[in-house]
Amino acid sequence: MGETTRIIFALKRALRARGITYAMLARRISLSEPSVKRILSRGSLSLPRLERICEAAGVSMEELIRPVSGAPAETSSTLTSAQESALAADPQLLACFYLLTNGHTPKEVASELHADDKLLRRWLVKLDNLHLVELRARLGARLRVRAPISWRDDGPIRKTYERQVREEFMTSDFHGADETLLFRSAELSEASRQVMQRKLARLTADFNELADLDRHLPNREKRSVAVMLACRPWVFSMFDGLKRR
Repeated sequence: MGETTRIIFALKRALRARGITYAMLARRISLSEPSVKRILSRGSLSLPRLERICEAAGVSMEELIRPVSGAPAETSSTLTSAQESALAADPQLLACFYLLTNGHTPKEVASELHADDKLLRRWLVKLDNLHLVELRARLGARLRVRAPISWRDDGPIRKTYERQVREEFMTSDFHGADETLLFRSAELSEASRQVMQRKLARLTADFNELADLDRHLPNREKRSVAVMLACRPWVFSMFDGLKRR
């Protein structure tokens, strides 16, 4: 993901955090709403126009540039072991929480999981007691943790579901139009291995940025997507039988 694209993403997040819609921004900078959408979708943003938008929205340039410069930024949340244990012990509660972290409203969660208001309230109360959401009036809820969630290494969720997730994910032949499976093996120096680890970390951050950007889109415009990244020193077992004894 290029630096210009990351700046645009940061700008969109800043606008959303301030509750500024494209229509509101358009009025503030004397442009039509379609023009604003076109500018932010195509990335055709000059520095003077970027400065004008920032001034109109009350966003500092530093806020947009900091993530691009590589400065540390919190991109995910880690739950406590007790929180994970409660979710791992209740698949319905875990599903409810997962959908909420992906931008679904409580009403949409209930529809997706075929739950009535009584059951939905029970889930939301449990999540509120776990300090994962803030329960609001009329079955409303606000997340208290930042999405996405990074499950704890050797924690309750991974112990319960990791093997099943891996097996189910890899059952595909990955021949679909929107499916990709790449496997490469080579001999790399320590320096090159470190470069690969940094690139994988950056790719993970890019995925999280895209998910954050799309979280508030209507559900009809999204579909669930999973990415599995792995890299380690490894030799195919076939070579063991070929080695001279």
